[in-house]
Amino acid sequence: MREAIRLSEESANSGGGPFGAVIAKGGKIIASASNSVTLNNDPTAHAEVNCIRKACKELGTFDLSGCDIYTSCEPCPMCLGAIYWAHLDRIFYANNRKDAADIHFDDDFIYQELDKSLDDRKTPMIPLLREEGLGAFRIWKNKEDKTEY
Repeated sequence: MREAIRLSEESANSGGGPFGAVIAKGGKIIASASNSVTLNNDPTAHAEVNCIRKACKELGTFDLSGCDIYTSCEPCPMCLGAIYWAHLDRIFYANNRKDAADIHFDDDFIYQELDKSLDDRKTPMIPLLREEGLGAFRIWKNKEDKTEY
């Protein structure tokens, strides 16, 4: 956790967002990263996502079962989703989403949006061409040589 916090401070001092993350397996650090949203002009370049990408590359897999993530702040909904998709075993965090809201990060707002019905969310969600879209799902469902994830 101290390494994640160190990375968050380093990032805050060097122009990135004040977030850091570390992924460990068996007590050994596999990957570490900080937030690079503004440095890379990439809104998905959160510390956790960057770290997951590095860990997957290092281990040669998209499944990080058996690994833990240490992050300087409670993950935002996007990062939490990525953590679940990566099958990380445990999440350790320092600051919480209210702390992030106190310094004007949207994490808590997005958590609140997820609790609302689709009709009540700030950004409209409009279904379009569902029947055509289902074509790819039918292909996937019937594909015998797919790699499940």
